[in-house]
Amino acid sequence: MSNPEKFIVIGSNCFSGACFVDYVLGENPDSHVTGISRSPEKEDFFLPYISKGQDRFLFHSLNLNIQIEEIVSVIKEVRPDYIVNFSAQGMVAQSWDNPDQWFQTNGMALMNLADRLKEESFLKRFVQISTPEVYGSCSGHITEDAPLNPSTPYAASKACGDLSLIPYHKNFNFPVVFTRATNVYGAHQQLYRIIPRTVIYIKQNKKIQLQGGGKAVKSYIHIRDVCAATLQIARNGKNGEIYHISPDGEGISILGLVSLICAKMGRPLDDCVTMVGERLGQDAFYLIDSNKLRDTLGWVPRIPLEEGIAEVIDWVEENFDSIQKCPLEYIHQP
Repeated sequence: MSNPEKFIVIGSNCFSGACFVDYVLGENPDSHVTGISRSPEKEDFFLPYISKGQDRFLFHSLNLNIQIEEIVSVIKEVRPDYIVNFSAQGMVAQSWDNPDQWFQTNGMALMNLADRLKEESFLKRFVQISTPEVYGSCSGHITEDAPLNPSTPYAASKACGDLSLIPYHKNFNFPVVFTRATNVYGAHQQLYRIIPRTVIYIKQNKKIQLQGGGKAVKSYIHIRDVCAATLQIARNGKNGEIYHISPDGEGISILGLVSLICAKMGRPLDDCVTMVGERLGQDAFYLIDSNKLRDTLGWVPRIPLEEGIAEVIDWVEENFDSIQKCPLEYIHQP
């Protein structure tokens, strides 16, 4: 019998990290997952893996910025096959307020971790969850070799973190791969993100502010499609490579997205929105090309946007009493 796969998920308490834990536990009944996040585990309705039981999941509340030695000790004790790093300061607009904190978490802390793991032979793959925002505003469908041209401190800090890992791959064969997914969504997402926030505001009869009139075009991909891609990349990706994860289609404007949610909830758009100015550094347009992932690893997205939005609406409605007790705005943690 082969040994069970062992994963360490750093940032397991964030939306994408928690959903990846859930996906791995469901996809492979013999897998073991260790989660690491700086904050304690959230309420159950934010953690999809709770329904799987936790006999194969162990959680540690550790901060990558100040408890690096403890995190490395956990990693060396577990000796995982795969480390998937979701940890990041992830808010774009707020990165202008404290850019040093974004660079510390997304750059320096990541490099410190790689430096301590650079010679560990047990690690098959270190999956660094990056972002297409490192490319800035682009035209056309951009591929993995596009130049980095960040527009915000957040994007610059993520680019810094990605670049800091490359020397470790070149000089120590550190088994890093990079993923860059378009806008991820789904049930269990942070309430301040555009899709759950729109659903909640409609239910509360509050108006959604559309920055710049909602003209920015983005593409949205369901979290389970992203999890499937991330697991494929962890198992079979080529070290040193970047893989884009994106849905089919040409994207949708924020206005179009909100209009779709309003229609699904039976509300007129004009009753639900108000137009405000554009946020600083907003990328007007980018679509990323995921043919590399599709061609080399056989991945395809399976969940259309309308189906995924319906799922988010159902999740909000099922947990609405609990959701209303939670803050609906981003609360910064340094």
